[in-house]
Amino acid sequence: MEKITAYVPLVARILIGLLFVVAGVGKLGDVAGFTGYLTSGGLPGFLAWPTIALEILGGLALIVGFQARIAALLLAGFTLLAALLHHFQPADQMQMTMFLKNLAIAGGLFLLFANGAGALAVDKR
Repeated sequence: MEKITAYVPLVARILIGLLFVVAGVGKLGDVAGFTGYLTSGGLPGFLAWPTIALEILGGLALIVGFQARIAALLLAGFTLLAALLHHFQPADQMQMTMFLKNLAIAGGLFLLFANGAGALAVDKR
């Protein structure tokens, strides 16, 4: 059982981190479109590049387990903010599903923040 529990945080970090890396790289394909999406939620457009960097670098940090607690906390805050600004639309079932998905992702990130990256991480070297 100890061997399995050593790998579970690594698997969790990969699964959650991959989501952010793919999303960030995807935004690179249409930065102008993403900037418009940001402004539609009431945020200034200049936050597009820092957001992309946070998703890519934060996701990679989670995957390898480098400063994983900090990355998890930053990504959790980002995910909650995105949920509130862009997905909290009680009249739209799909947006509410996206809202709840973001809450679940933030919950997983808070667990990583609280428990650390696990044994198989750069943080442990």
